[in-house]
Amino acid sequence: MAAFSSLTDRLSTAFKHLKSKGKLSEADIDGTIREIRRALLDADVALDVVRSFTGRIRERALGTEVSQALNPAQQVVKIVNEELTAVLGAGVDRPLNFAKNPPTIIMLAGLQGAGKTTLAGKLGYWLKDSGHTPLLVAADLQRPNAVTQLQVVGERAGVPVYAPEKGVQSDGGEAVASPGLTTGDPVKVARDAVALAKQKLYDTVIIDTAGRLGVDEELMKQARNIRDAVQPNEILFVIDAMIGQDAVQTAKAFDEGVDFTGVVLSKLDGDARGGAALSVASVTGKPILFASTGEGLKDFEVFHPDRMASRILDMGDILTLIEQAQKQFDEEEARKAAVKISDGSFGLDDFLDQLQQVRKLGPMKNLLGMIPGMAAHRKELEQFDEKEIDRTEAIIRSMTPAERRDPSIIDGSRRARIAYGSGVTVSQVNALLQRFEQAAKMMKRMSNKVGAGMSGFGGPAMGGGKGKGKGKKGKKKSKSGNPMKREAEEKALRDKLAGKNSDGKSSGGSAFAKKPQNPALPAGLQDMMGDAGELPPNFGGGLSGLLH
Repeated sequence: MAAFSSLTDRLSTAFKHLKSKGKLSEADIDGTIREIRRALLDADVALDVVRSFTGRIRERALGTEVSQALNPAQQVVKIVNEELTAVLGAGVDRPLNFAKNPPTIIMLAGLQGAGKTTLAGKLGYWLKDSGHTPLLVAADLQRPNAVTQLQVVGERAGVPVYAPEKGVQSDGGEAVASPGLTTGDPVKVARDAVALAKQKLYDTVIIDTAGRLGVDEELMKQARNIRDAVQPNEILFVIDAMIGQDAVQTAKAFDEGVDFTGVVLSKLDGDARGGAALSVASVTGKPILFASTGEGLKDFEVFHPDRMASRILDMGDILTLIEQAQKQFDEEEARKAAVKISDGSFGLDDFLDQLQQVRKLGPMKNLLGMIPGMAAHRKELEQFDEKEIDRTEAIIRSMTPAERRDPSIIDGSRRARIAYGSGVTVSQVNALLQRFEQAAKMMKRMSNKVGAGMSGFGGPAMGGGKGKGKGKKGKKKSKSGNPMKREAEEKALRDKLAGKNSDGKSSGGSAFAKKPQNPALPAGLQDMMGDAGELPPNFGGGLSGLLH
């Protein structure tokens, strides 16, 4: 995420010099701790949090946990990952508290400009997508046009809005409302909204309350009055992830004022330093429940401390990627695509279908950002133009069905016609065809490596191939006539399939057994996943290169 990009780079640099060392001295550990401390302070993490965080890391790193480890550098990274997860709220993360007897009442609180109104729409959209029937309530009657904004957001999300009061309105954007001016009674609006929800059978009520440019008693009193009137099941404190050091004081003030039950981080897609996320949960002890990662209604996700820690340390977030893929991809279609890749019949029409499904996951930058090791390709990610996907789709849609199935028939005149029909140059069409051919070969090669030796994939190692000699069906001729050498070759093959090294020791499992197969993933993404479920570092470059 953009808010943590600087922190990710600094932490990666801090771990670099450890990789070449077989044993870590106290000086090595102190140097790493010093770099981590600087990275956290530069990210605007609260000083008290930094001190306790680095203190725990140093204590564990100097103990037997690292000194007796086979790979001390990786053990230090593991310790940092665990402590970072703890700072982000490990053990206190939980789902929303839904009422036993609906409606569930959720009240949003926070400073003005934190993104409460936009987040109300995102939360409503997320609840609706989860099978709930939410109702948005416009109880912010003092910020100019706040009610109108919530109505627009609610319409986009397809969620009804209860807005009996217009609130402060500017006259065509020219009139300026007086500071603190309020029209109507927000407490009455909130109370009436709950009564309406019970009558109309809405199971969730989301109340958007007023914010200010600073924390003051008037704001807190109004928020407490709304809280006391409706007795919400959840009071979510919405905080701007770019607020920096002031996050701690603001969070403490709201915790004392309204006693919020959970935190929502907004604007995690911003380019600020993002230290608020690393401070709020640790200081208040309240869980971070959600994170807002962009402007769109779908740029909203449940917050998982362990996954966020992995992203910050550039270890990726494959679990979230798989969860998103499971929601968007059709399992049967993914299986068919995988078969086409393995037998070489994967065409441009199949690629177009896969591309459209990938787009459902959200912006390509966010998708590629969940892949381990992508911090090294951040410059390429930032330069990635989402419109290239539209151009790619236009080129493919300008082809005939026969051309999509077999791109080899596309000659010069066909390329000129395709370029004219899609509004691009012939060189762009040529480039796409060349890259698709290279990508298809790569995916087929990787698919064959995965399928080699597995029943039904045609690999010779497990009898998948057809025997050419008569009476020798299923047998494979040895490369050597020497019985001892032949026996050694067969043993080496068995060890390879069993996941053993040349010395007979286990290498951690079979090359085929470790790979997690998830048919819900797009075929290309599935086949490029590594042994531990991660994607190779060059995957992002390859995918973006195919689209450029």
